[in-house]
Parts: sequence; structure tokens; C-alpha cells
Amino acid sequence: MAVSKEFAECLREQFSVVPGSETRRMFGGVGVFRHGLMYALGTSGGRLAFKTDSETIPAFEAAHCEEWIHTRANGTTARMGYWYAPDYILDDPEAFEKWAFEAYVTAVRADSRKPAGKRKLK
Repeated sequence: MAVSKEFAECLREQFSVVPGSETRRMFGGVGVFRHGLMYALGTSGGRLAFKTDSETIPAFEAAHCEEWIHTRANGTTARMGYWYAPDYILDDPEAFEKWAFEAYVTAVRADSRKPAGKRKLK
């Protein structure tokens, strides 16, 4: 099941608070990118997930969020480093902006750990 046009448009509008962000449909969902780095995704279930790492996961746990786990076509699962966003931020523009920027910073940290030739940010 793919993300609805309405949900994709809602994400595009919400992420306009992070300058330079763009959305792309992919694998039935919507990826949110900035400077070539994916830092959020809208799932086919109509939920929003943000990029996480060991520095940000505690905030998601404190907000009683759960990890997004990708289920492959063959039925196996994979942890992708994304957690579902707290529901309340969808109705709180300031909170949304804070969580979205933090997810982008997390993506930048992840990119900086890659070998120089594989980094998206130079």
C-alpha cells in the first residue's frame, strides 16, 4: 500500500520548516531529504519516522515512541535507524521543527562517519 497523495503533500508542507528539504516517493513511502541526506520518512501506514542514533534514541524512548522496522518482501526484517515520531508534534509546529532539525543533524552525524568517498556532504 502506497502513501496517499494527501499524506505526501502534508509532509512536503510540514517539512518546509527545514529549509532545503524535499520529499521523494520511494518504496511505497515518502523520503524526506536535505542536501542529499534522508532524515525522515512517511510510511505506507501514514506514520512519520525520523532518523535516529544513540544520541537521539533516548528522546524517542522518553516520548514512548517505537522503532520503525522495515519488513522486506521475503518477510525478513531490518532495523533502519528510524523511529516513529511522537504523535503530538504533528499538531505543534515548534515541536515539529525541533524534532525535524534534530533528525537532520542526526543524518549529518551518520554521514560524517562514512568513509570520505561515500559521504554525501563534502
